[in-house]
Amino acid sequence: MPISVSEINDIINQEAQGDGSLIAALEAIQAHYRYLPPEALILTCERLGMPLSQAYSVATFYNAFSLKPKGKHCLHVCMGTACHVRGSPYVLDRLQTRLGIKAGSTTRDRLFTLETVNCLGACALGPIVVTDGEYSGQMTPQKVDRLLKNITRAEAEE
Repeated sequence: MPISVSEINDIINQEAQGDGSLIAALEAIQAHYRYLPPEALILTCERLGMPLSQAYSVATFYNAFSLKPKGKHCLHVCMGTACHVRGSPYVLDRLQTRLGIKAGSTTRDRLFTLETVNCLGACALGPIVVTDGEYSGQMTPQKVDRLLKNITRAEAEE
């Protein structure tokens, strides 16, 4: 998706309301582009009258922000102790193999981003994969295949 100065300006106009304007603007920009484009950070700082270093500090401090483009669908694999002993390394391996990427990467078509997390707090359901905010518990390599098939099927129907 190409970066549009007018879209970024519209987002900043909607979100820049007093304290917390920077974080609100960055959240909205990321929701729109699925990451924080450098142009957006620069424009946001110019509009809010703050140094670029301040926006960069916020964007790199919070894990919710990304400076790299993300896929349309984000897959988070829990690698916490409970999930790990129940097989999350095998689940992660299957996802990496099927998607052709390593954890922390995005597919070339920007359809999937694969990430690991330390704990999702749902240990009894481990191993867990969270896809676009939806939890899938007791995940196995075979269930990974079904999960990806369902996402791909839904994409084809759009």
